[in-house]
Amino acid sequence: MDIIEFFQHSAGKWFSQRTCQDLPGVKSVAGTTDLWLDALSSEDPEAIALCQEYGIDPAEALAGVRIRWENKPIDLEPKQSGSTVLVAISNGSQPTEGRLLRKSTTSDELPIQSRYIIGSDDVVTFIAESEDLYEEERIWYASDNLRLRTHVVKRSDGFSLASFYSEIRMGGTPKPS
Repeated sequence: MDIIEFFQHSAGKWFSQRTCQDLPGVKSVAGTTDLWLDALSSEDPEAIALCQEYGIDPAEALAGVRIRWENKPIDLEPKQSGSTVLVAISNGSQPTEGRLLRKSTTSDELPIQSRYIIGSDDVVTFIAESEDLYEEERIWYASDNLRLRTHVVKRSDGFSLASFYSEIRMGGTPKPS
């Protein structure tokens, strides 16, 4: 699997269940979210605009994905929604590795560039690092309509958060376009 196939395979509506563990605070939180993922071609206007924001030649883009989410509040948790656009940038000779550009509606700042790695087992790993932050997300498919995800965030101030997600595609696998 390459990143283009991964984004295309991810397209559709997903029901996500999560458990998050604040490691230093020993606090656990569970919740659910609806996700809508749309695969974007490298010629999509959103992909081109994001490349330009990062000062990267849009011709280097391989593909992208638009992710929209709405959480389903539990207890007193406020309802949240938003969207993110991801664009994969070629690493030239390594088809299973590259850079990842990200823009979220929940932040005006351009985050650090991430990178992605696709293992021989088709597990996709996204990594973002800076002096103050390490973030790693791993995504894999148990079947066409069931994917699993882990997410770890570590900050220099001692904050650590580990999350596990199980996501079920609603409506089945989309037909290839």
